[in-house]
Formats: sequence, structure tokens, C-alpha cells
Amino acid sequence: MTHIGIFFGTDTGRTRLIAKQIAKKLRNTADTPINIGRTTVTDFLAYDALIVGSPTLGDGMLPGKSTGLSQPSWEEFLPQLAEADLHGKSIAIFGFGDQKKYPNEFVDAIGLLHDVFVARRARVVGRWPTSGYDFTSSQAVDGDEFLGLALDRHHQPALSEERIDTWLAQIKPELLP
Repeated sequence: MTHIGIFFGTDTGRTRLIAKQIAKKLRNTADTPINIGRTTVTDFLAYDALIVGSPTLGDGMLPGKSTGLSQPSWEEFLPQLAEADLHGKSIAIFGFGDQKKYPNEFVDAIGLLHDVFVARRARVVGRWPTSGYDFTSSQAVDGDEFLGLALDRHHQPALSEERIDTWLAQIKPELLP
């Protein structure tokens, strides 16, 4: 059976905790989550099915050294994929944002990751409805859907578990046909 690779970028550790929760819920079908700043392109590309996660920092940025992190993250990893062909890979994205403090950049990281993976020919799965959220704009929105699972642990923490469970039920058959 094919295993799902789970990779995450983080600033506070929340994304790592959700990545671990997702891996636990997927039981024997996912490998241990890996911090994107501590992996190689070869290890990332070894998976045909991936779940990736990231918070949105500041004014709609991916985590990385320019955002004040001491360790590399998505900002440093993504340029390494510049020559990679991700055709044949299925990727689901989850992201964190703060709808109240950053209503104009809510979960922008999902959109940023989505665009990189699609430009390299990956199939991105796992869209999520925008209903139930209160934000102004987001790079992660296409029509009335987010390009991945949007989580707001600051203002809607009680909804996260149910959203994760519903999203995993949706993406699992798409990642593991």
C-alpha cells in the first residue's frame, strides 16, 4: 500500500501538532510527519501522495527565515523544487490563518503552496468550502472554495477536529486510489 507523506512548515508548533493529528487519524496509511525545513527534495519527491501544511504569517507569507524563523521552512524549500516535475503526484493542503487579525490574508499560505505545486504539474485535491468563515480576502480562494483545508485555531478552535475529519474522509480516496 502506498503511504502518504506529510510535510509541514511551522512557526509556533501548531502546524506540527495538526500534522501529527492527521497522521494518527490516517493510521497505517501515512508516514510520520516531517518538518519541511528538515527534509530533502529527494525525500519529498519519494511520495506520490502528500499532505502539506503551513501557517500564514504576517501579511500573507509562508514561514521562513525572512519571517523571523531561526530554521528554514517553506520559503527556503520551495525554490529547490524549481526544476521538479510533480506530474503524477497528488497533494492536499491544509493551512492556518487568523480571520479577525488578518482578514485580508486569511490562509494565503494555502494559495501560495497550491500555485507552486500546480505550476509543477501536481494534482492538488481537497478543496474546502468558504462558508462558515468571516474574512475579507484570501489568495487561497477559488470561487466559493478554499484550495485546501482552512483552520483558524484562534477564533474557531472548536470546529477544527470536525473539519479535519470531514476533510480527511474527502481526500483519502483521492490520495490513495
